[in-house]
Amino acid sequence: MFGPGDDSEAIYLSRTDVNEPLSSFSRFGFFLDDAEWPSVEHYFQAMKFEDPVYREVIRAAPHPKKARRLGRSRFRRLRRDWPKIRQVIMTRAVYIRCRTHPEVAARLLETGDARLVESNAYDYYWGCGRDRRGRNTYGEVLMDVRRKLREEAGSP
Repeated sequence: MFGPGDDSEAIYLSRTDVNEPLSSFSRFGFFLDDAEWPSVEHYFQAMKFEDPVYREVIRAAPHPKKARRLGRSRFRRLRRDWPKIRQVIMTRAVYIRCRTHPEVAARLLETGDARLVESNAYDYYWGCGRDRRGRNTYGEVLMDVRRKLREEAGSP
């Protein structure tokens, strides 16, 4: 968590902006877990469920917004370990997307050492929340992947 005073050098991003390469909604597909995923959001939402048929329904959604809606269905039971693994799932997807699309990795590396903040006013887990006191987990995922990409490239 971080407070309002900690973000003077921050770069604010929206996880739902299809035109932002670092967004989970951006249409940079990748292959992971034996399937081609249209976006990070598709993969993330599908992994909430153990049912392979429902995962495929989400994977085939025509837009990330539809994948998110399917993943938020209250008529389907989430996998039991979801709260423990959701950040790992998001990190895997973001990392594989960056390894698949060098232009996305370059965009992430171009952010330098800036704090990356997911600017969702209503999400206090993935975003910073309205008062900027949220966990900013998506921003943390991006910064972790950025650090990993730097390590692999042999740069500090």
